[in-house]
Amino acid sequence: MKTLLGSLYQVIYTMDKTHLIWFAVFALIALTLGILHTRIKGDENKLKLWKKASFVPIFLALIHIIIYVIAGKESIISFLPIYALALMTLIATLLGKRKIGYKVVTVITFLLSIACFIALLFMLPSNTYNFSEKSYTESFHLMAQAMDKTYILKEWKDVDFSALEEKYMPMVEEAENEKNLTKYYDAVKMFCNELHDGHVGVELDSNEETNNSIFKNNEYGLCMVHLDNDEVIAVNTLPEVNQLGIEDGTVITKWDGKPIKAAAESIPDMGVPVKENAEFLSYIYLSAYGNETVDVSFINKEGTEQTVSLQNIGENTTCIKTLTTYSHRPNAKSIEEALPWFNENFSTKMLTDNVGYLRLNSEMLSVQSIEPGDIFGMLTGNHKESKEIFRKGLTELKAQGMEYLVIDLRGNTGGLDEIGCALASLLTNDYYFGQGLGIRKNGKYIDVSPDHAVHGTGEFADIKAVALTNFACVSAGDGTSLYLSKLPNVTLAGITNPNGSNQAVGGAITLANDKIKVSYPVSLILNENDEPNIDVKADRISRNPVEVHIPFDKNAALEIFHTGEDYELNWAINYLTQSNT
Repeated sequence: MKTLLGSLYQVIYTMDKTHLIWFAVFALIALTLGILHTRIKGDENKLKLWKKASFVPIFLALIHIIIYVIAGKESIISFLPIYALALMTLIATLLGKRKIGYKVVTVITFLLSIACFIALLFMLPSNTYNFSEKSYTESFHLMAQAMDKTYILKEWKDVDFSALEEKYMPMVEEAENEKNLTKYYDAVKMFCNELHDGHVGVELDSNEETNNSIFKNNEYGLCMVHLDNDEVIAVNTLPEVNQLGIEDGTVITKWDGKPIKAAAESIPDMGVPVKENAEFLSYIYLSAYGNETVDVSFINKEGTEQTVSLQNIGENTTCIKTLTTYSHRPNAKSIEEALPWFNENFSTKMLTDNVGYLRLNSEMLSVQSIEPGDIFGMLTGNHKESKEIFRKGLTELKAQGMEYLVIDLRGNTGGLDEIGCALASLLTNDYYFGQGLGIRKNGKYIDVSPDHAVHGTGEFADIKAVALTNFACVSAGDGTSLYLSKLPNVTLAGITNPNGSNQAVGGAITLANDKIKVSYPVSLILNENDEPNIDVKADRISRNPVEVHIPFDKNAALEIFHTGEDYELNWAINYLTQSNT
């Protein structure tokens, strides 16, 4: 009960109270109508007035829609629990003359109101700001102020929002004078990228042109990856560069006249949380960065350095393909488009006679709807439904001869850490602190719901496992990576570290006539020391690094990007079977 109450307190404390007040008003009206009915149910004239009064919630709901959905341009879906309560109040009055019927409906309405309240807590953004009608300079200032007040990691990351505002305001002023939306978007994105937080996002309306954006991705016919030996090679090359002598595996030495390492360091800050991951990814981003023509130097087949000019041939495909392949996450523009991939979540199979496989794409029962199991799992700190799914899958694998297990977290989009704790609980006999739900008060972090933990059942503690992770494993995926790495029978492995972002989202800011949207975390997840769980500090050093780095040489790169083999998965199988023989 303490965990449940603490979880509710954290959710309510964190969110903007405006819509909770609206909900309270609707609930109070419903309660008042119910009390009045018991006193006037025998008076026909008063019942007529009472019925008219029952339309007040519907009238208020229309006002709410006008203010927040039409004028405020917020999603109507977030407010459905409020409107549902208004509708239930009206339906209840239709049975006003029926003594028993109204009592039954009143009880049902009360129970549904509780359900609506809980749903509202999970559907509402925690902090929403709409500055879309303000000028670029004014909205940028208001954005900086709002994030200074509500960004949950301000103290942890030593963020000086005033200094960031001052740094980028000249660029914003230029954008305003030029009426240049793209330049304003670039300024907002550069501002937010300095937070180095995987939960901070900036989106530009997809209908807007970005040809002049600093973050525009060009296509030069190749992508580059950085190997463990510090060499940089080309992958996913196109015929346009093949005919110039650059093929998959060709060593690239210079980009646009600069030594390749210096060139990678010169690209815009992409906001990657973990510095080590950022260095790995910078060569991929560099592959799409430059003018219409770039001079590229490489080692040709004769072993000498050669320089050629590459043309921008249009929309980028090679870098997107490289990122998609390595992240193990589809390049989808919507959840619907990614559904086939998400539907693999919780899936299991045998890889060999004795090596099982578990895929965890997301720590949610569904990505299309809010499931009761997810809500109660988060509130109680014990996700029973997912634990049963894991138990069933692992039991079936063990019946097929599983001695070793590969847990695939690559590209994990996150969800609820409690699901990660549920999996870890089956793989150990012991107790491990998972996460605590906290609040930020006067710059201090306070844990109000600490028992979201790993409670070992020991059912599969005899299984040796490798958990595969990567830079695209974020949020609750980050959490699952950490919790599994604590277990002595599980090894966390990857070419890169997990993303390094575990706080809960909920902050939303709208700018520039609803064309730019900023999202950021406002809800606190803590570790056993009352520190933000996992998220990097200003030094950007990973706080949940892989225990074993998977070697990444030329052969590995060509297996992944040229022949299309799952090199990391093959490595995990060999690691488990060879190191345990």
